[in-house]
Amino acid sequence: MEVKTVGIACDHAGYALKKFVVQYLEEHHIPYKDYGTYSDMSCDYPDFAHALADGIVNGEVYPGIGICGSGEGMCMTLNRHKGVRAGLAWTQEIAHMIRQHNDANVLVMPGRFIDNKTAEKILNEFFNTTFEGGRHQNRINKIDQL
Repeated sequence: MEVKTVGIACDHAGYALKKFVVQYLEEHHIPYKDYGTYSDMSCDYPDFAHALADGIVNGEVYPGIGICGSGEGMCMTLNRHKGVRAGLAWTQEIAHMIRQHNDANVLVMPGRFIDNKTAEKILNEFFNTTFEGGRHQNRINKIDQL
């Protein structure tokens, strides 16, 4: 995957894992833009998911990483944006598949359900897997119908 500047967003439930992801990005010399939140104070995940999605759609960042408690709310909100293909991964195998078959441009992780070691494996897999294209491209072309 060609990485530009990674966009990252979370809510309060994903904040601890986001801090780990930021550390991972810095250690790997991967530039990033942080769309918030910036603490573990209760907040609304759509506010940060929409900001990240806008960054993906307008080409400011690629790829993106979203984190909330279950990952579901962040994923649902991100996928409301045409051109965003957010995939929820809680194992490295799923991270591989969302890149290889679905050309996911946003990785979403469940902050309450994975540890840092698992997150590192997921990040490695997401960043090092390429989209297979072919029959999968035909399917991707059918996603944005609105």
